[in-house]
Amino acid sequence: MKKYFVAIGLLALITACGGGNDKQATTDKAAAAPAAAPADALASNPDYQKGLELVAKSDCLTCHKVSEKLTGPAYKDVAAKYENTDANITMLAEKIIKGGQGNWGSVPMTPHAALSEADAKQMVKYILLLK
Repeated sequence: MKKYFVAIGLLALITACGGGNDKQATTDKAAAAPAAAPADALASNPDYQKGLELVAKSDCLTCHKVSEKLTGPAYKDVAAKYENTDANITMLAEKIIKGGQGNWGSVPMTPHAALSEADAKQMVKYILLLK
């Protein structure tokens, strides 16, 4: 049940639009309408669901957000930078487990050595679906 609330919250975050002039509101509404179908498709994707569940249980959201930079890069920025390939999934999963520094600035990512490779890969698959 919790994952449905998280998925709904993410959907609301993705489709939320701020204030502005009427022309911008019209543009935002037009842009949000086509985005609803892919968001629904994401919610039913097993890689998305499992990855979202793993991220929600981890400490990832302490440093990362879906759409905006916090201490670390936004998940959407990571998804935009890396193609969804097996090589990138493996490389990014290793960075999650071992930690890293330099790709997104000078702030290091702490290692998550207790995380299994399979779980780290599942989390990466979720993140790369946010493109």
